[in-house]
Amino acid sequence: MKYAILLLFTIQVLNAQTLDETLTSKTKKYKFDLQGHRGARGLAPENTLKAFQKALELGVNTLELDLAVTKDQQLIVSHEPWMNADICLTPGGEDIKKAEEKSYNIYTMTYEEVRAYDCGSKYNPAFPEQDLEPSYKPLLKDVLHMADSLNKNHGKKIKYNIELKSLPEGDDLYHPIPAKFVKLVMDVLQKETDLDRVNLQSFDFRILKELHSSYPDVKLAALVYNSDFDTAMAELGFVPEIYSPYYPIVDQGLVSEAQAKGMKVIPWTINTVDQMKMLLKLGVDGLITDYPDRALKLRKTVN
Repeated sequence: MKYAILLLFTIQVLNAQTLDETLTSKTKKYKFDLQGHRGARGLAPENTLKAFQKALELGVNTLELDLAVTKDQQLIVSHEPWMNADICLTPGGEDIKKAEEKSYNIYTMTYEEVRAYDCGSKYNPAFPEQDLEPSYKPLLKDVLHMADSLNKNHGKKIKYNIELKSLPEGDDLYHPIPAKFVKLVMDVLQKETDLDRVNLQSFDFRILKELHSSYPDVKLAALVYNSDFDTAMAELGFVPEIYSPYYPIVDQGLVSEAQAKGMKVIPWTINTVDQMKMLLKLGVDGLITDYPDRALKLRKTVN
C-alpha cells in the first residue's frame, strides 16, 4: 500500500512540474529592439557609465541616452541641461534645492566643472533598485568608447538612440540653436562611431528638420508626448524612420498607420511586464524601458 501511495505522490509531482513547464513555455516571445532608457535607470543612476554598463551586461540591443552641451562645447550625457536636484549633489556633496536647480546651468559650465558634481550617490525613491555609487556625467564619446570596449569580444555592435534635448525657449540659454547643436553632435558621431548604428531623436521638431535637411542619411525618431499621429506628422513635414510616442497613447490604429508609412514604432517608457506584453501584442518594433531585465523574458532572440 505504501508503495502505491508513493507512486501516486510521484505522479502528482511530475504532473505539477509538467504543468509548470508548459505554462512557462507558453509565455509568448517576440523579436523586438530592447532599449535601455538612460542606460538602465531602474537599476543604476541614470545616464552614467555604470547605467550603460549594466544595460550592456543585460543584453540590450540599443542604449538610449540624452545630450546636453557645456560652455566649452563638449557633448555630455544628461537628461536636463542643468543639475537635476533629484539626482545630483554639489561638488561639496550638498543637496541642490529644487527651486534653484536651473541656476546650475550646464551650458554655463566647463566640462571640468560639470565633472565635479556627483550624480550617482543620491537615493531616488522613484527607483529604489538603483545600485548607487559616486558618478559624473560622462562625455558622449566616453559612452561610445566604453560600449565598444565591453562588446568587442562578443562580436556585437550596440546601437544608440540619442536624444538632443532642445526647446525654442532654451536657445542660447540652455543649449545652442538647432543648426549649431546638430553640427556639434554630428561632428562627434562621424568621428567616433558608424552612423548606421545611430538614430537621433528629439521632441523639438526643429532639430529633426535640421538633421533631415543637412544630414539626410541619418536615421531619425520623432518623439511624441500627446499629439495625435496626423498632427505630429503634419508638423514634422516628412516621414522619419521611427515614430516614438509616449506609451499610453499607443493603440492598434497608431501602430498600423505608422508602420504602413514605413516607420518603426518604438514607444517610451515602459516599465511593467504587463505594459510590455500589451504593446508587443499590438506589434510595436521596440520598447524603451528603465528595466531592461524585465523585458528579457519576452524577447525571442537578440536582434
